[in-house]
Amino acid sequence: MSIALAAEWLARARQVTVLTGAGVSAESGIPTFRGDGGYWRKLRVEELATPAAFTRDPKLVWEWYEERRQTVAQCAPNAGHRVLAAWEKRFPFFLLATQNVDGLHQAAGSVRVAPLHGDLWTLRCTAEGTERIDRRTPLPAIPPRCPACGALERPAIVWFGEPLPKEHWEEATQAAVVCDVLLVIGTSGVVQPAASLVDIALAHHARVIEINLRETALSDVVSASLQGPAATVLPALDRLLPPDT
Repeated sequence: MSIALAAEWLARARQVTVLTGAGVSAESGIPTFRGDGGYWRKLRVEELATPAAFTRDPKLVWEWYEERRQTVAQCAPNAGHRVLAAWEKRFPFFLLATQNVDGLHQAAGSVRVAPLHGDLWTLRCTAEGTERIDRRTPLPAIPPRCPACGALERPAIVWFGEPLPKEHWEEATQAAVVCDVLLVIGTSGVVQPAASLVDIALAHHARVIEINLRETALSDVVSASLQGPAATVLPALDRLLPPDT
């Protein structure tokens, strides 16, 4: 499927929804933690990002997240992030649902963002459920404690086995229902329930455009599959669109 046809669909669209995954941020230097390289201290992410792991060893889990925070703090949005931020102003309706927790979409200027898997920079009190943003790297203490009550804080991340934030999930599903085009960028299409946004959009007759380095589980079902780095393909798509008036 040609990039020109995908650009035609976008040029005609009024309502655009985007789902992004780790592949977008990988181009900014953030590890994906999947595949052969998905280990930290010989532990897989699936062994660390769980409520049980935090209960068993909160210090170990926080050391993993503190390392991630320090890595992300050194990274900047790439051209793909910047195009998506610009498209937010181009289309009358636009929502960016992301599985990423790094905040790079927001750093690039995106505002209409549904962070489906949480935020790396937000800490949640395990006793009261209150949240606060702390961008200090390194954190003063590992594990951190709530400044109000002294209880342990956890990363405000959706861990394996936990539900997505209801408000953001409902926002994303509704956007998938009404969109003319759904862009699925840098995600394998296997992490549920986020991947079901593709089925929702197709069921409501949207065009679904996948952008990924390689074929995925979605490639045979989407309307168009464009292979290449998001930081290259998105600017190329943008150049094919008519001037934004």
